[in-house]
Amino acid sequence: MKTKKLNIVIVLGMIATLGILIAQLLWTREAFSLEEKKFTQKTHIALLEVVKKLYEGKDSELPPNNPVEKVANDYYIVNVENDFQPDILEYYLKTEFAKMNITTDFEYAMYNCNSDEMVYGNYVAMSDKKPSTHNVYFPKHKNLVYYFAVRFPNETSYLLSSLRFWFVLSFALMIVLLVYVYSIYTIIQQKKYSELQRDFINNMTHEFKTPLSSILLASSYLNKQEVIREQKKLLDYTEIIINQSKKLNHHIEKVLNIAKSDESPLALQPEKLALLPLLQEAAETIKLKNEQVTVTIEAEREYTLEADRFHFSNIIYNLLDNSVKYCNLTPRIQIRVDEERHGLRLQFTDNGIGVAPKNLNLIFDKFYRVADQKSNEVNGFGLGLFYVKKICTQHQWKISAQNNKEHGLTITILIPKKHYA
Repeated sequence: MKTKKLNIVIVLGMIATLGILIAQLLWTREAFSLEEKKFTQKTHIALLEVVKKLYEGKDSELPPNNPVEKVANDYYIVNVENDFQPDILEYYLKTEFAKMNITTDFEYAMYNCNSDEMVYGNYVAMSDKKPSTHNVYFPKHKNLVYYFAVRFPNETSYLLSSLRFWFVLSFALMIVLLVYVYSIYTIIQQKKYSELQRDFINNMTHEFKTPLSSILLASSYLNKQEVIREQKKLLDYTEIIINQSKKLNHHIEKVLNIAKSDESPLALQPEKLALLPLLQEAAETIKLKNEQVTVTIEAEREYTLEADRFHFSNIIYNLLDNSVKYCNLTPRIQIRVDEERHGLRLQFTDNGIGVAPKNLNLIFDKFYRVADQKSNEVNGFGLGLFYVKKICTQHQWKISAQNNKEHGLTITILIPKKHYA
């Protein structure tokens, strides 16, 4: 993904996540306000019922005005206008609060006419928790005589506890945001390292190509000299230098092509190709490299593919070459072409060393090489199968690998129906 597109995705993702988090916090705040209003209403109704109970059995009538007044956030004053007993008041308070499902602790005080001050009544624990022992100051009202006051010391924590779900959800969103930020940071770091790696590979391979070209030029010139051609050992040495230089040059070109394809997709030039001749040509090329190789091709009929000739030929050659390199026995390769419901299936089956099941999904990764003795003996960069999969992906083909029951590996390429005839 290009840097500009990646930055847009990051910014949009951050804005969306922050927007959701802010919305969640606003919803939580609104929910707290609603819970607070609900608690106030329930308390108001309960205290009105307490006043009614205190007036029962007495000749006086209920006060005409609303006797309940909320003085502070957790502090209520109730005008009774009639004498009452503390024990009876506490009983009624407990009963009515329980009816209204108010389960938080409260404390109450009553106005004493003789001392002209509020007399602390009691701390009533509505839960199993031990009540606090400190006394809280209850301010008196200027114009009332028979009244009592109720305070809820744990009202805020009680309301917050009823919003556990909202807080858990907000916390989860914050975790998601942190994970998102960390993921973005990791992606940026990986992209940075990937760019550094690509730049290093490009620079390294270009630096290698200059002296390698000089070696090839000098060794080719040396190989044509009569003095060298007259001495078989010297001629063999120069042939080795030329062949190994060409092999190294081939590896460097492969690395360069992969590095370029990371920046932009490889340019494909699809054309109609006869499948069997391409398979036979690749098989003959492999046999020239190793005369002991046996390659058999099985197909019901001739098929015509729509593919890039150069890259498709490279796919076949890479698969056959891997089968030869990673084999401890006399290499035997079977190429089977089958037509099935989903498309055309090409299977390349060998009798090589195979791959450990835990590493099977990694063999198509760039620069990956299985850590075993055979891999150490075989030269390579771990780019062959990565290149094969990349070309298959660009052709919209599917490729997979699985171990055979006895020996070796089977690479399967599935070509959709629209790409062959």
